[in-house]
Amino acid sequence: MGTIADWLGAGCLVAGALLGLAAGIGALRFPDALSRMHAATKPQVLGVLLLLLGIALRLRSPADLGMILLVGVFQLATVPVAAQMVGRAAYRSGRLDRSLLDADELAGRDLGGGRAGPA
Repeated sequence: MGTIADWLGAGCLVAGALLGLAAGIGALRFPDALSRMHAATKPQVLGVLLLLLGIALRLRSPADLGMILLVGVFQLATVPVAAQMVGRAAYRSGRLDRSLLDADELAGRDLGGGRAGPA
């Protein structure tokens, strides 16, 4: 059983590394901020989760599995928030082509850009 888990772990490590590579290439090659943000978050999260699964299959101790589970949960909790903030910053700074948006739900809203505090 250990050999099968080792081979599955190695496969998950390779797949996770390839997804991380795809995320890095996408972040460098895509033309606009929203495409880069999508390329950097979607495959990166799945790649990290596959890497964590591969590591869990190789280590198999309860203390390591608990830490790996925490890392995975924090990745799933923080990456969408970071992507939202990057997208919002790109929108506020005008670094995206608004003609590419299907729906601009923030059009006409005062986003409070540049103000230090409440008015």
